[in-house]
Amino acid sequence: MELLSFDGWLPIRVWPVDGQWRVDWCWFGETPLHQPFFREAVDDALRLPFNQAFRRQTPLSALTEWQAQSPGLAPSAFILHASRCGSTLISQMLAQLDDHIVVSEPPPLDALLRNELPAIERRAVITGLLSAYGQRRRGIEQRLVIKLDAWNIGEWPLLQDCFADTPWLFLYRDPLEIAVSHLRRPGMHMVPGMLGDCVLEDGLPFEGREDFIARRLGRLLEAGWLHCRDSGGLAVNYSELPDAMAGRLARFFRLNDVQRQQVFAAAAQHAKQPSQVFVADGEDKRREASALLQERVRTFALAPFEALEELRGIQKIAAFGGSYIEM
Repeated sequence: MELLSFDGWLPIRVWPVDGQWRVDWCWFGETPLHQPFFREAVDDALRLPFNQAFRRQTPLSALTEWQAQSPGLAPSAFILHASRCGSTLISQMLAQLDDHIVVSEPPPLDALLRNELPAIERRAVITGLLSAYGQRRRGIEQRLVIKLDAWNIGEWPLLQDCFADTPWLFLYRDPLEIAVSHLRRPGMHMVPGMLGDCVLEDGLPFEGREDFIARRLGRLLEAGWLHCRDSGGLAVNYSELPDAMAGRLARFFRLNDVQRQQVFAAAAQHAKQPSQVFVADGEDKRREASALLQERVRTFALAPFEALEELRGIQKIAAFGGSYIEM
């Protein structure tokens, strides 16, 4: 096999061309991924003159070949979430640590999780993709944390099949607050027809934004609860942040005492807009919710939210040998 050289390069896009999948690579060198989302890091990298002059495209098989030649770090944790509930805050806190690689919602992973490739090939290229993200580009990295898109809770069994021993958490929030956020500025999974087939589809007709968002949110929370219950995911409520990063989430991510202090450098910033100061907005969102939205959320999303809360309480009790401790 011809030796490959992808040192300093990361996959930024995968897509099919005439039935054959291709990989688009971008030069990052030793630049860490500190942006709130992977796509923002890609946008910054593509502005470099080198990347405007030189691009690399390969067959999908290059991912597995590169992994065989230069195995990267295996994922140390996965972050799954219900959207608009603090997952970006957690990933940005971890991104403060020099020995962590934090990859937040990379589009190539979503594309490989939700395609029609044969199962064996799909597992191989997913592990190859994350191996490429886990390369020690600065030589000091020790952990790789992957944050997925909210709807990828539907593909969790596949990802867990690839990384059976990797711990994961599911972050959620009062569903009314999530729903208001999507009414203000809907994510792509809360717009009819934009995302395509996924776990959020329920086959019911569109009957207004409040109804649609509440139904999808209910399915998302239910999937999170079921997988946490059956597959050992850690249930985490937004209300625990950021303090839990000094407590049970610090233990989950295996942070030492120095790292527990370092991660809080990002806690006062707005996670998606680091130049802004974070301001809690839960109460404002609840006041903003219309009577219709409140009714739809109660109907479709309240039961799975309460199930997650019950499971979270059980997990906390189990973690401390039968005594509930708020940490």
